[in-house]
Amino acid sequence: MSEPDDSLRVSDAERDAVLRTLGDHAAVGRLTLDELEERSGRALAAKTRGELATLTSDLPREAGQASAVSPVPSRKKPVRWMVAIMGGSHRRGRFRAVGSINAVAIMGGDEIDLREAEIEGGELTINLVAIMGGANIYVPDSVELDVGGFSLMGGNTEIGADRPARPGAPVIRLRAWNLMGGATIFRVPPQARGLGLKEARRLAKAAGRGELPAPG
Repeated sequence: MSEPDDSLRVSDAERDAVLRTLGDHAAVGRLTLDELEERSGRALAAKTRGELATLTSDLPREAGQASAVSPVPSRKKPVRWMVAIMGGSHRRGRFRAVGSINAVAIMGGDEIDLREAEIEGGELTINLVAIMGGANIYVPDSVELDVGGFSLMGGNTEIGADRPARPGAPVIRLRAWNLMGGATIFRVPPQARGLGLKEARRLAKAAGRGELPAPG
């Protein structure tokens, strides 16, 4: 793109095209959930073509194809199961999530941080069975969250800002079956990007109370 073009104002159609491109790259594992939402937020706020161009400058031109100058890296095996029995299991950092994750917590707990997950296809279902235990689940607050299941002497709690999901955002579905247990879903604001779980929990709680300043 030439220098004069960089300063031209962009249309809604151009923003939408970049959002689709980013979603396609995330679907094949080039962007994590947090990276996708961060770049999508910048795309929605972009005013010039130059601002939009920086969001895809490090990605191949064709979302579904590998770069011509580098070999395709070996794909990590996707995470399918997490089991915590009288203890804990943890999943954080960058990992593949394809289709669904099955989590079992029996007198124990799971920590599932999806912010750096590569969610292929734009949808992920977490099937949780919690018996006298539960799970903490962390997602960016701009994704679409669908919570369902059944609880007996337990339940699920969402913590964070109650704001609409970004149009076209990935969908996270939680299906929880709880007996004296449950799941806590932290809807993590942009200010927590790159921070640890303790700080992510603190900022999600602050966002839920309306006490979080706007991102810089």
